[in-house]
Amino acid sequence: MITVAITVEQLAKRFDSAPGRTGYRTLRDTLTGWMGSRAPVGATRDATGFWALQDIDFHIEAGEKVGIIGRNGAGKSTLLKLLSRIHEPTRGRIRMRGRLASLLEVGTGFHPELSGRENIYFNGAMLGMGKAEIRRKLEQIVEFAEIESFLETPVKYYSSGMYVRLGFAVAAHLDSDILILDEVLAVGDARFQNKCLGRIQEIAREGRTVIFVSHNMSSILQFTDRTLLLESGRILHDGDSETGVAEYLKGNELANRRSQLASKVPWFQITRFGFEQQAMVPGFNQPLHFSLQLDSARELSDLTLTLGITNTLGARLVTARTSLESVAVGTSTVALQVPDHRLTPGTYFISLAIRAPGRALFAAEQVLCLELVADSIEDRHLLALAHKSGDRLGCYCVLQAHCTPDHSAATLLTP
Repeated sequence: MITVAITVEQLAKRFDSAPGRTGYRTLRDTLTGWMGSRAPVGATRDATGFWALQDIDFHIEAGEKVGIIGRNGAGKSTLLKLLSRIHEPTRGRIRMRGRLASLLEVGTGFHPELSGRENIYFNGAMLGMGKAEIRRKLEQIVEFAEIESFLETPVKYYSSGMYVRLGFAVAAHLDSDILILDEVLAVGDARFQNKCLGRIQEIAREGRTVIFVSHNMSSILQFTDRTLLLESGRILHDGDSETGVAEYLKGNELANRRSQLASKVPWFQITRFGFEQQAMVPGFNQPLHFSLQLDSARELSDLTLTLGITNTLGARLVTARTSLESVAVGTSTVALQVPDHRLTPGTYFISLAIRAPGRALFAAEQVLCLELVADSIEDRHLLALAHKSGDRLGCYCVLQAHCTPDHSAATLLTP
């Protein structure tokens, strides 16, 4: 029998622009009043406040793994705080079935003067664990958090990594029915993140419900089956994670486009440079397809086209070049293909340069950003590719080019 763990009906949350009109005012409230309060990006504002969430409806079945994604200010953290009963809704209703454990910030509920052992008991008690249960789970928690040597040390001396390991270990070893995680793995190293994802998988297989918020789309695809996409306090997508991630990345596509495509001469313009999502076939090392649209007031010949691909550390992985024999006056479209890139999951940035003999026509280091995401935690080389707005650099590739209307073709070769 299917059991509904969480039901949310007509949920809305409004924050006042001038908190403290009734009751005490904090220093933060006073400074906010001086500077003028500001709603998060996309939030609906009125004369006295803004709506962080409006008309939210969904239900989550027991044992589901649900991701919540969206840009900063979309309402993700507000929703989780409402589910965790940190905030009260302005209107609407939340119904839950079972014990809830949430980890919304690194070190939430930790007292800096208490030792790691004391904070395990303290934090566990706040999350609803009895003393006997905590004692029974203590060894597992300490082993998972990898803090054996610092168990009696006050947590104020812990690094951020130790904080998040201990916080996650306590929450993940509760006998809770519902576990809420908000970007808590961001400060952990790759090994610990994989360890945590494995633990979350175990929790889900035990039939417990997990809600997972992250800006890491690979983690969302690896871990969740269903995703809620929030925008301006409303749900834009509630369905399979692959579609939700694609919609999230697509939503950023046109950001800063005009300034990034500015050319070096007035008679030559790039009107579009984008990744062709519909041409992407899931799977490791599948070709990447791009489209470049040019608008020239002069006939051009012997153009050199250079595509650079760089990782997030700024390391150029590939520089590829080709020559276009001619470009006619007017608008031309160049189809580009990267048949052999051998990229593993991660974020890569694309740079582009176009040069005529003796003259640079276009050069930009921050044109497109690609995110290659693994759709399986077991197989990190099975890729589904999505793209987001161009505001940085780079990639690794061999490229093919085809220009219309003159149909000249060329192949970019790595040096």
